[in-house]
Amino acid sequence: MNPAEIAAPIAAAPVEISIWGMFLGAHIVVKLVMIGLLAASIWCWAIIVDKVILFTRTRRAMDRFEEVFWSGSSLEDLYSKLQDRPTGAMASLFVAAMREWKRSFQTAGASFMGLQARIDKVLDVSIAREVEKLESNLLVLATVASAGPFVGLFGTVWGIMTSFRSIAASKNTSLAVVAPGIAEALLATAIGLFAAIPALVAYNKLQGDVARAQARLDSFADEFSAILSRQIDQHAGQTGGRDRAA
Repeated sequence: MNPAEIAAPIAAAPVEISIWGMFLGAHIVVKLVMIGLLAASIWCWAIIVDKVILFTRTRRAMDRFEEVFWSGSSLEDLYSKLQDRPTGAMASLFVAAMREWKRSFQTAGASFMGLQARIDKVLDVSIAREVEKLESNLLVLATVASAGPFVGLFGTVWGIMTSFRSIAASKNTSLAVVAPGIAEALLATAIGLFAAIPALVAYNKLQGDVARAQARLDSFADEFSAILSRQIDQHAGQTGGRDRAA
C-alpha cells in the first residue's frame, strides 16, 4: 500500500464542531437543560439590571432627602410636601413616623404615653417594608447560582450516558465517534456555569448594597426617633405645666 494513502486520513483536517451544531446534535433532555439554563441566565441578567437601576435611584433619593432634612427646614413643611408621594425609602420612613405623630395629636384627649413606642414600631415596620422591596427577586439569583452548575451537570451526565449507549450499539470506540457526544454533553455544564457565575457575583454584590441601604435607614430612624422623642418631652412638659397652673 502506498504510504501516501495511509497518511491521507491523518492529514485530513478535523471536522469543526460549532456550539450551534453541538446543541442541535444533543439529546432532547440535554437540549431542554440548555434552554432552561439560558432562560434562567436571561432572567438573572434582567434582575441584575433592574436592581442596579433601583439601588442607584434609592441611593440618590436618600442623598437628596438627607440634604433637605438636615438643611434646617421645618418638619411640618417637609411633611406637607412628601405626605402624598414620598420620593424614596428614607422619605417613606419620615412620612410614616410623622403620620403617626400627627394622628396622636389629632385624637381627642391624646396622651403621650406609648407614643414613642408607636413611632419606633412604625419606623421598624417601614424599614422592613423598604428592605423587602430591595431584596425582591434576589432569591432567584441565589437559586440559579447554587442550582445552575448541578442542572448543567445533570445534562452532561445524561449526554455522556447517551453517547456511551451509542458507542456500545455501534461497537466503535474511535475518538472521532466519542468526542462529539462528549462535547455536546459538556456544553450543558458550560452553560450552567455561564448562568451561575454572574448570578453568584451579582447576588453577593446586591446583598451588600441591601445591607448598606438598611444601615442608612436604621441610622436615620434612630436619629429621627431621637428628634421626635425630644419633641414629645417638650410637649409633655408644656402640658404638665398648664395642668399645674390650672
